[in-house]
Amino acid sequence: MSHLKNVEARILQCLQNKFLARYVSLPNQNKIWTVTVSPELRDRTPLVMVHGFGGGVGLWILNMDSLSARRTLHTFDLLGFGRSSRPTFPRDPEGAEDEFVTSIETWRETMGIPSMILLGHSLGGFLATSYSIKYPERVKHLILVDPWGFPLRPTDPSEIRAPPTWFKAVVSVLGRSNPLAVLRVAGPWGPGLVQRFRPDFKRKFADFFEDDTISEYIYHCNAQNPSGETAFKAMMESFGWARRPMLERIHLIRKDVPITMIYGANTWIDTSTGKKVKMQRPDSYVRDMEIEGASHHVYADQPHIFNSVVEEICDSVD
Repeated sequence: MSHLKNVEARILQCLQNKFLARYVSLPNQNKIWTVTVSPELRDRTPLVMVHGFGGGVGLWILNMDSLSARRTLHTFDLLGFGRSSRPTFPRDPEGAEDEFVTSIETWRETMGIPSMILLGHSLGGFLATSYSIKYPERVKHLILVDPWGFPLRPTDPSEIRAPPTWFKAVVSVLGRSNPLAVLRVAGPWGPGLVQRFRPDFKRKFADFFEDDTISEYIYHCNAQNPSGETAFKAMMESFGWARRPMLERIHLIRKDVPITMIYGANTWIDTSTGKKVKMQRPDSYVRDMEIEGASHHVYADQPHIFNSVVEEICDSVD
């Protein structure tokens, strides 16, 4: 964890805007590692960003300054990931999901945030949607970035999109172990494995880091006790599919909560989900769009376009 703290500090040094990084203690003794950028801009609805599987606050470094130029930005490590507490989650999919959602709501209460623009990427998008079903009065706009876990798994194998190459390589080594167990088994060779399986991350962040800072960060985020990872495994049927698909529940979000879905044009996620959400919510605002030249990590593949799109959405709120 000390290595994670050090490499994250190197990443956060890139921020130009004022920021505050600290633990937010929840009543149940868990702690949520939180980074708040531009805390002085209290007059507008804050933007809250929720990272995806295996990630953490550091992966938003290409977005934080831009998106906090006119409002406060909060981002945190999900319970069980990054520098946050790593409790034992329930082993059933509903229980694991509820634990995540409850931790987000308790974090919001502790932070004293009345309402927010809520943005989630991948697993974070799934959890942000689940949160919006349960606490719609807290969400002024829901932004879903390449969200995981929405479609029902097709019965026809030919309709199933292939998972990313790096994941197939890991699965071939590990079988049914926790998704990132290979990193913990690898020990000191772990950062090299991240670089080997995901060389694209170094390219995505090349404007900020010429070295292996990002690969080290991803490694140290996932070399800890696999608490959130085990919860994710309970929630997934296989890597691309949730046991409780969100498309079956999206209609439960209150009609007055606007939703924007942002996909990478080259993602492995099923982008037709956006159209299906529109069909499920005919009387609500739903916008879906694709960003050219981006894959699953849209925010890092095309950060300038991504930032401008999110800024436009935020400005429409207040």
